[in-house]
Amino acid sequence: MLSLHEAIRPTTFITSSKLRDHLGLDITIATETFQHTGSFKFRAAYNLALNVPNDEILTASSGNFGQALAYACKLLGKKCTVVMPATSAKVKVEAVRGFGSTVDLVDTTKVGRLERVAELAEQMPNAYFASAYDDEFVIAGNSTLGDELAGLGFDAIVIPVGGGGLISGVVTALCRQGDTAEVIGAEPLLGNDAARSLKAGEILSNDGEPQTIADGARTISLGELNWPIIRDGVRDIIEVSDDRIAAAVKLYFELANLKTEPTGALSLGAVLEHPDRFVGKKVCLVVSGGNVDAAVYRELI
Repeated sequence: MLSLHEAIRPTTFITSSKLRDHLGLDITIATETFQHTGSFKFRAAYNLALNVPNDEILTASSGNFGQALAYACKLLGKKCTVVMPATSAKVKVEAVRGFGSTVDLVDTTKVGRLERVAELAEQMPNAYFASAYDDEFVIAGNSTLGDELAGLGFDAIVIPVGGGGLISGVVTALCRQGDTAEVIGAEPLLGNDAARSLKAGEILSNDGEPQTIADGARTISLGELNWPIIRDGVRDIIEVSDDRIAAAVKLYFELANLKTEPTGALSLGAVLEHPDRFVGKKVCLVVSGGNVDAAVYRELI
């Protein structure tokens, strides 16, 4: 049985002179597209599956956490059931099934993911419910990315925000290592609950599941465990339009030879929204993952 640090792959750092010249900024990309299952979620999923005593795990996910948990459970010999929206990327649904886990597809316009999880939990009393972001094991697993970013001299680190699991993990690691980099979130404008929460000083929710192209950020609200970490450790959360997200996906392809999913491109989208914010700074753009349907990707680029 591998430890967390033995199981994960180190993040990949890319310096694109083309992208730097295009933006006129000192940009370094930290991409998790080459992490197991194609996103940072494996860090969290493996840490959780490794540490909970249950032999069966239940979760709700638009895809990345679901497939990461499915793979982690396969490695550790555990069962896994993933509740997914019917609108989830096909590549993500197929990946979960490919790792031997059960997929439960729901029409989120009629039944919420968590409502369906509650129904299944009654039928699976011995299963551990794993939140994709609001869990101590998830935050701890994601903090391993922050450990890799700490001490590299970045003035600002821009991180995609959905439920807040990644950004809270990175903040946790930077704090414990004494790194004072400015942490900035990047969130879809169509699902801007985190940005509104940071301004209001309390957790605010979206009215429903946001229909942004950044499917990995279609969350209702931040997690209870994530919130105080984000409130105290995140400088700002930039709201990114879907047009900017799409433009960022295309720029990564054209100027950095990097395939990203829309959610993964949020950090670059934030820079496109407010480039002046980053002038004169050494900036790290975190790409959270690269799992995107071929048809969607073709349309975006």
